[in-house]
Formats: sequence, C-alpha cells, structure tokens
Amino acid sequence: MIDNKRILAIIPARGGSKRLPRKNILNLAGKPLIAWSIESALASKYIDRVIVSSDDDEIAAISEKYGADVPFMRPADLATDESTSIDVVLYTIEALRGIDEQYDYVILLQPTSPLRQAKHIDDSISQMINKGSDAIISVCESEHHPLWNNTLDSDMSMDNFLEASIRNKRSQDLEKQYRINGSIYISSIEKLKKENSFFLRKNCSAYIMNQDVSIDIDKKIDLDLASLILK
Repeated sequence: MIDNKRILAIIPARGGSKRLPRKNILNLAGKPLIAWSIESALASKYIDRVIVSSDDDEIAAISEKYGADVPFMRPADLATDESTSIDVVLYTIEALRGIDEQYDYVILLQPTSPLRQAKHIDDSISQMINKGSDAIISVCESEHHPLWNNTLDSDMSMDNFLEASIRNKRSQDLEKQYRINGSIYISSIEKLKKENSFFLRKNCSAYIMNQDVSIDIDKKIDLDLASLILK
C-alpha cells in the first residue's frame, strides 16, 4: 500500500509458448524464470498481493512454491496465442472483486523480465504517486537509433537507406530515443477499465530503466544473456 492505495501485482504465465517452449519455468541461474518476478514483487514495499495467472498446473505449483498466490486458474479462452495481457488483467480484477477483494492500482509484471528488481518496482510506483500519474510504463534507451533503420527492396539498394541529414552524423550526436522494455506496466484500475489499455490517452508517464536490466526473454539467446549477467 502507498498513499492509502492498495496495489495488486499480476504475473501472467500461460503454459503454451511457441518460440521457447515452457519458457516461464525454464531454469535461469538456479531458479525457474517466473521465480525472479515473483520474488521481486514480494520484496516490494508497496504491493499488497502478488497473483500469478496461469492455465498450467505445473506453473501454478511452482508459483505457489515461490510465494505467489494462485487463487484460480485462467480460463482456456484466455490462454490462447490471441489472448492479450489486458484481457487477463481485467479478468483477474473482476474475479477478485467477485470475492469482495478490491484494489486501486494494478501492476503487470511479465515473467520474461527477470532482471527487474524490487527497487525498480518501488521507484516506478513512487514516481506514479509523486507525479500524480494515472499510469506508468517502463522504457529504456534504444540500443540502435531508429534513424539508422530502414526497409530494403529486392535489389538490396542502399541509395536512400539513410536520410541525407544524418549521413555524416555519429550515433551519439543524435537525440536519445527510448523503447518500451516490457518490464513494468502500472495503472489506476478505474482508468484501465475505461480505456482497456495501460497506454492511457492522458497522464501516462515513462519510467526509465537501464538497458542491462531490460532483457526480455523471447529466445534462447535472451535466456543465455540473462544468465551471463546474473553470474
């Protein structure tokens, strides 16, 4: 709780994963991947309850072993490739309200961001309250400036790949650009329900994280890199 506001953390972890099978419980530096997010959420000063939403019995059992609550299993229609995180969050909020358990804010913590720490969670929550924001989304500086990117035609011509204005510029001379790192999403539940998104039209702020803690586990090379950093 912060400023008399109750905060619910939801960690979504379905069993199906096409690109990296069973990724949510793959071993990372001696613990299942999901355990890193559970432990950082439980160490937060402000989060009142940590819930894992899953359709998978093994993931649910591992989540409870590491201290998260799994009060109900996710319905099959919310565990498909087309299911969205926002649908899972809204379902969980309503299911809890059905047992007379209500919160003011919700924070979505994806298990694929294992290097996120309790400090990042608490700092982002504090920033939201201090700024009076209705939502916070974490970002990090882009590794590659988008002006260095372009499409290629079938002839592989580079004639117009770069704009003339940046051809002789160094990357460090360009204005900083940021990308969403997928680590932290926070919103007022009232606003979330109205807009059906963490990306609110107004009063949504960025929380900046370092690149080295912004790894998002999608492929095996991401898991290997996270393991290397943790070692």
